Amino acid sequence: MEMKGAMGGLYKVTEWITRIAFTNILWVLCTSPFLFVLFTKFLMFIQIPEAHNEQILLNWVLAILTPFLVFPATSAMFTVVRKWVMGDPDIPIFKTFFRGYKENYKQSMLGGIVYTLLFVIMYIDYTVYMTQFKNFQIVGMVMLVLLLVLFVSMFNFFSMTVHYEMKTRHLLKNAVLLTLIRPFRVFSTLAGSAVLVFIGMKMPALFIIFLFSLMALLAFFNFYATFLKMQEQAERMKQIEEEESAEQAMLEEMEHVKSDDK
Repeated sequence: MEMKGAMGGLYKVTEWITRIAFTNILWVLCTSPFLFVLFTKFLMFIQIPEAHNEQILLNWVLAILTPFLVFPATSAMFTVVRKWVMGDPDIPIFKTFFRGYKENYKQSMLGGIVYTLLFVIMYIDYTVYMTQFKNFQIVGMVMLVLLLVLFVSMFNFFSMTVHYEMKTRHLLKNAVLLTLIRPFRVFSTLAGSAVLVFIGMKMPALFIIFLFSLMALLAFFNFYATFLKMQEQAERMKQIEEEESAEQAMLEEMEHVKSDDK
């Protein structure tokens, strides 16, 4: 029996809190080695700021772990939130999460390797041009913009990985292209995620309970809105083309009738 009124609203809110928290906890568990190294790096930076070599070593460990842990787990999380956004909130979260993890692991891992390499190369270029070549800082600023575009395109990469069946190179290319041609939706995702991270910095427990799932939910919501709009535009263009073809066929038929009358 469905509850109505205030109790029904409270029940639905509780349901959504449970869904989001459970999905977030699954993501945290799957990425726990990465998060442990990241936390260790943060503590070392606070307590032993002069340990530069150790910081560099931890950076490399994080870069190695990212494609194999973070990217597959994030794709699995996007598999769950995709169902929510598309109107199926009552899915079995555990089963859906790990099915998405298994099905998308290879593509996510390969995409993660590409993204990680690009991030490392661009970040090194940015650092070098901003610190070593004072006369070429404009190049460093360009690298910073490219880093931002690359980071934002990851939202589209995860959304497209769970929504389309494409080869990995097509996913990567289309994720960047969609970011460039539809920047408002994606950068609104970035702005919303920044707000969530800011709130999470004030209340660190939110990182474990809600934060990453909310970011994925916001990202796929914006992606799906873009997808529906592009689909609508494509159908409209197809309809226009069909109407133009019908008109052209009618004109040709009329010309044929005229020539027969002569």
